[in-house]
Amino acid sequence: MVAKIQLMLFAMLLLLGSQAVAATDCFPFIGEKYKFTVGWEFVNAGYAEIEVKKKGDNGYHVYNFARTNGFIDLFKRVRDTLISEGVCLDGKMQSTLFSTDQLERDYRAKKYVRYLYEENKVEFTKNGKTTMFDVPKGHLNVIDAFYLTRMNPPSKDQPLSIPVFDSEKKYDVTVRLLKHERLKAPWGKWVDCLVIQPELKTEGVFTSVGVIKIWLSNDARRIPLKITAKLKIGRIVVRLTEYSKA
Repeated sequence: MVAKIQLMLFAMLLLLGSQAVAATDCFPFIGEKYKFTVGWEFVNAGYAEIEVKKKGDNGYHVYNFARTNGFIDLFKRVRDTLISEGVCLDGKMQSTLFSTDQLERDYRAKKYVRYLYEENKVEFTKNGKTTMFDVPKGHLNVIDAFYLTRMNPPSKDQPLSIPVFDSEKKYDVTVRLLKHERLKAPWGKWVDCLVIQPELKTEGVFTSVGVIKIWLSNDARRIPLKITAKLKIGRIVVRLTEYSKA
């Protein structure tokens, strides 16, 4: 779930040209590490972790891992690994890869999405079968869209609209600012948060389509402190427990 749920989210115009710049110029998150607890209603369901690294001269690599704990394993065992990669072109983000290795009870799937932006194509491979899609340069995967939202959050009067390609679908994600709310951070302080809501049209890890809300610290870092996802039965709650940046 932390895929989408970190899921999640959004904004960007179609890119023009292909001038490469340092990844930190358009993606100032390299060196970040996070750990989250994942709960279902009042039950501790598992955990998730994220690490962001530099890739090459102008690229980035985001590693995501989510798993359920021993109790939830009895009902739905989840071991999901997601990788997002991209580059900076003309000072803007461009996704290049989104891969998922999902193990959810009896369901196992490996998916690779390669963003061939120079050809305005996307190559989608699932369990060895490949399909090509016409997708213009500038489309992001949902994880990259989330990082873009952190840099450019919506305002009350101005929602974001970001072109994404996810789960064999090409569409625009709309991200809205719902309100401000204070939340206690893992470092012990109460902080003002932006509560945003991405309107996703595809399924995420751990969860099916539902209402997702994200609490971002209302400062220059805009750290995701809490994420909730409404399910058909109950609600998933993701809480940040550790954050660092090298």
